[in-house]
Amino acid sequence: MSYVSPKDLATRAIDAGEAKVFYSTRDTLIRSYMAGAILALAAAFAITIGVRTGEPLVGAVLFPVGFCMLYLLGFDLLTGVFTLVPLAWLDKRPGVTLGAMMRNWGLVFVGNFLGAMTTALMMAIYFTYGFSVEPDAVGQAIGIIGEGRTVGYAEHGAAGMLTLFIRGVMCNWMVSTGVVGAMMSDSLPGKVIAMWMPIMVFFYLGFEHSIVNMFLFPSGLMLGGDFTVGDYVFWNELPTVLGNLVGGLTFVGLMIYATHAKTGPARPRKLRTTSPAEEEPAGSLVS
Repeated sequence: MSYVSPKDLATRAIDAGEAKVFYSTRDTLIRSYMAGAILALAAAFAITIGVRTGEPLVGAVLFPVGFCMLYLLGFDLLTGVFTLVPLAWLDKRPGVTLGAMMRNWGLVFVGNFLGAMTTALMMAIYFTYGFSVEPDAVGQAIGIIGEGRTVGYAEHGAAGMLTLFIRGVMCNWMVSTGVVGAMMSDSLPGKVIAMWMPIMVFFYLGFEHSIVNMFLFPSGLMLGGDFTVGDYVFWNELPTVLGNLVGGLTFVGLMIYATHAKTGPARPRKLRTTSPAEEEPAGSLVS
């Protein structure tokens, strides 16, 4: 069968986290660069669909195509390594140190950012004919998204920061469920279905994904959004990264590890007080 049991799923997740720690710097940067670029293109695709159809749900339904592509090609997102690599560290895999984990996170962050920025620049050129005209309707929508998700949070002060953080937590709860969910099946259709559902949920509900935002906000600034780089960093990217870390690790990685890799003690069976011969046959009548 193509279905993988939860216990084997936990082992696969730990093994995957261990493998990522030992990628070379070159491979880690290439894989994370391509992941950021593809996910950013999928975000542009989904927003374009939402603007042109007037129905954001259609864009959300189709957005996971980018995530499925990058996962199946073996590329890495920061949200995924936030969940998988710590499991190998907790499992005390040889060579998986705290320093090695932080190195992996740092390299993936840089690669994702460079990839998303590349797509942001290309899409800004696409929307404006090389910055020679005003952005089209889709470009204007991206600028508005950038404003709403920076200064929009800032207007609410601490409550806005809390909301931003929680949206980051809930985002990687769903995204990492997709990452781990793909390991539940050995068939291509099974992997795609398991990834598609939670990714669609995160995108439609407007949760905050640090890598998607690496595309949205730089491109929003290029397309005339009324916010600053400081607004983006403080009122979105940093709280989102922290929320993504907490959400993926807490609600996905640690939960699977705690109950499937390190199970609790089994419930003791009730001891027999009579022998099978002394027990009353099922369905018998007692006078």
